[in-house]
Amino acid sequence: MSASTLSRTARITTASALAVALGGGLMACGQGSDGPGPDVTVSSTATTQARQAAQPLKPAEPTGLRIPSAGVDAKSMLDLATDGSGELGVPPVDKADEPGWWTDGPTPGEKGASVLVAHYDTADGPALMRNIKDVKVGDAIEVDRADGSTARFKIREIEQVAKKDFPTNKVYGKTNSPELRLLTCGGGLEGGHRTDNIILYADLVN
Repeated sequence: MSASTLSRTARITTASALAVALGGGLMACGQGSDGPGPDVTVSSTATTQARQAAQPLKPAEPTGLRIPSAGVDAKSMLDLATDGSGELGVPPVDKADEPGWWTDGPTPGEKGASVLVAHYDTADGPALMRNIKDVKVGDAIEVDRADGSTARFKIREIEQVAKKDFPTNKVYGKTNSPELRLLTCGGGLEGGHRTDNIILYADLVN
């Protein structure tokens, strides 16, 4: 479904409001009982943001995701929403090799922070972001879009945080340039869930 100007404005307005209402990280991500994937820890690191941002793209819904350094080449994209408590949904276990897009936010490449979600692992084993440890600042993220274009991003920051300390405003807050957040899980298992979130912050470069 194409995004109209009206629906885009509604999404961005909703995104600004939900930046306050969203309560935390991906609590349902990383389900498992015996550690289906190895515990993962990455070094939180960042570089400076480019002085001049790329021009925003017109709205177009995402249809695929590529992260060459992580071996990610997904040909589809799931729609994700928040529940009544403000928790962001995640792809179902049987679609753990598909990324998802938070549909109340900007489409990737539009002005603002677009949010994608992908599993590191599930109870069934390693998932799309199984190679998150191989991703570095400066690496590329490419998002195919419904209008046939590709939004190309460069990773500016990688952050691993405990879910209880999830940086809601930093992830969902208003930005003046087209940016991307990709959320996955990391850390160890506690009560069948990963303890941490790993967040990639990226800027549009084309």
